[in-house]
Amino acid sequence: MDSRMAQRSSSPSSSNSNGFQAIIMALLLTVTIGYFLLLIVTPTNMYRQIWTPKIKAQTATSTYFGAQGRTLLLNTFPFIFIAVLGCVYLHLWKKSNDKNINRVEGKQKLTIWRRPIIMKGLGIVSRIELCFFVMFIALLVWTFASYLRIIFPTITPKSVAKSGEKVWEAKLENSGLRLGLVGNIALTFLFVPVTRGSSVLQVFGLTSEASVKYHIWLGHIVMTLFSAHGICYIIYWAATHQLSEMLKWGKTDISNLAGELSLLSGLVLWIATFPRIRRKMFELFFYTHHLYILFVVFFVFHVGVSYAGIMLPGFYLFIVDRYLRFLQSRSNVRLVSARVLPCETVELNFSKSKGLSFTPTSIMFVNVPSISRMQWHPFTITSSSSLEAEKLSVVIKGEGSWSKKLYQMLSSPISVDRLNVSVEGPYGPPSTHFLRHDLLIMVSGGSGITPFISIIRELIHTSESQKCKTPEILLISVFKNSEDLTMLDLLLPISGAPSETSKLGLQIEAYVTREKQPILAEDKKNLRTIWFKPNPSDQPITPILGQNNWLWLGAIISSSFIIFLISLGALNRYYIYPIDKNTNDIYSYPIKAVLNMLLICISIVITSTAAFLWNKKHTGVEANQIQNMEGATPMASPNSWFYNADREMESLPQQSLLQSTNLHFGERPDLKKILFERKESSVGVLVCGPKKMRHEVANICSSGLASNLHFESISFSW
Repeated sequence: MDSRMAQRSSSPSSSNSNGFQAIIMALLLTVTIGYFLLLIVTPTNMYRQIWTPKIKAQTATSTYFGAQGRTLLLNTFPFIFIAVLGCVYLHLWKKSNDKNINRVEGKQKLTIWRRPIIMKGLGIVSRIELCFFVMFIALLVWTFASYLRIIFPTITPKSVAKSGEKVWEAKLENSGLRLGLVGNIALTFLFVPVTRGSSVLQVFGLTSEASVKYHIWLGHIVMTLFSAHGICYIIYWAATHQLSEMLKWGKTDISNLAGELSLLSGLVLWIATFPRIRRKMFELFFYTHHLYILFVVFFVFHVGVSYAGIMLPGFYLFIVDRYLRFLQSRSNVRLVSARVLPCETVELNFSKSKGLSFTPTSIMFVNVPSISRMQWHPFTITSSSSLEAEKLSVVIKGEGSWSKKLYQMLSSPISVDRLNVSVEGPYGPPSTHFLRHDLLIMVSGGSGITPFISIIRELIHTSESQKCKTPEILLISVFKNSEDLTMLDLLLPISGAPSETSKLGLQIEAYVTREKQPILAEDKKNLRTIWFKPNPSDQPITPILGQNNWLWLGAIISSSFIIFLISLGALNRYYIYPIDKNTNDIYSYPIKAVLNMLLICISIVITSTAAFLWNKKHTGVEANQIQNMEGATPMASPNSWFYNADREMESLPQQSLLQSTNLHFGERPDLKKILFERKESSVGVLVCGPKKMRHEVANICSSGLASNLHFESISFSW
């Protein structure tokens, strides 16, 4: 009765908050739909012959923005507006006490559309993702076809006779131009999926880590279209004996050389992204990816700053996010301890402020200057901010050269008492919906268990602190060797009450595929814990923009854009306009582009730095109180459970995990049998591991033979 009365008393404020959220979401959807409708009508005669003249009449005569005002108004502003509105929506959502039951029900209604499909070249995608992908491709095809449908009938032998061209040459040139215009549409969205703190992604339930595949798709589309654009022009210049055009750098016109330099930078970057190169030479992939700076800069020089306004908003938001990450990464964080596992895996435990909260499956980027000052690697957070208020943990598996160096450093007989570490993040989904299922089946391969650790720890906290039922958990973990079983040690935090796992219905099925029997207890290697000495300059991990981070981000985006517009208007009115008079035939395009890029950077730096310093000042008291995390140093590996079941258990958590664990040697799980045998009304199936495993589980869940299976592929980093 008390809980019901509390719900009633809080319902008015909750209803008001939900009402504001609904209004903002409706406005968001309206602006978003309008933005895409504008993209659809842009290549039509209606837009070119009716809308454009009217818009030009209102903007082209402006002494403050000139022709650039049209793209700023139609293409840049709506996107920025969507991002700011998204920040407000996420702030209200975060502050709301409502548990978003309606949202969960909505997701249940979309179950059919969220079922996985395996597409060659795309991997595992949901029906919703496939639908939007097809619609985006249709938009590009529609745009290209509409351009050609309008321009091709005007290319006749008579029309090209004056220039001495042939019909096919003129059509080739126009096709190349339109390929570039279509490529610019894809470029507009290229940087959105990799904007880690993006409100645009989160307001639609996406994360940057899960959206990387969209960035990959868009990258392939962009480079394919721009490469075709460049090839068409090279063939055209060769056929018309104008190869000298390749060296043209126009003062008040298109700069061909800049376009070629942009394309060359993009091609080098693109080649390094192909899977075979990326997996074998990750460092090459990592460093060549920084060529995106040259790619964008020369692109702006190529097309001019007015037309570049079409792709500006996505890149603008990326710059804001990138600079905030730069500010966060300037200081070292407090690394408290490390657990070194015999399976070439390390768990790093950091000190964090109590005000920093994150959801399960979140990731954090880590930099260790003693290994590489340039390289930042993402790792899945295994701790729960609800269960461990002052600690944040990540697990790092020694797979690549960077992670192997870290493992060798920490596992060395020479003790390491200090390690300088910088971080960026955390980044994760705004919410999770695991509680809506009756059963969670977690299927992991190797280090793919890491995101499930955070989910299990979060459910431990939920079962203890909240008066709601948590789903049963079936963890199916597949490992190559017995040493890898030590990954199961990380399911529980270093310290915790013995009763924390008692209420959690956890069943573990662990499979060791390359061994027929367990290793003898005397042959096993122990887990080792390293405790690092504190340094006064180290700080706990804190939210970079404080508790109201979404409001601060919205303020940064809006205020920096306003400062940019004011400074751009002043520059044009009092410097460029007196010279050019809006003719666009006098003042240098490249210089104008440089000044615009400089104003954008200055605006972002001023507003972001001010917001960062303000929040740093107000969180400084907590940040300066760095203390060692509580908990005794474990002297032995809990992995002994798995090798000697007859030994006396030393703690209840170990005993509870032993009792709920079944070991299988020399075999693989029959996933189809296991999944189809579950009769619960709602079974959430989470999979994280090798591609083959993910595809197998996706095929089972999408077969339609069991309507109670709800698939979700989990992204992870290690």
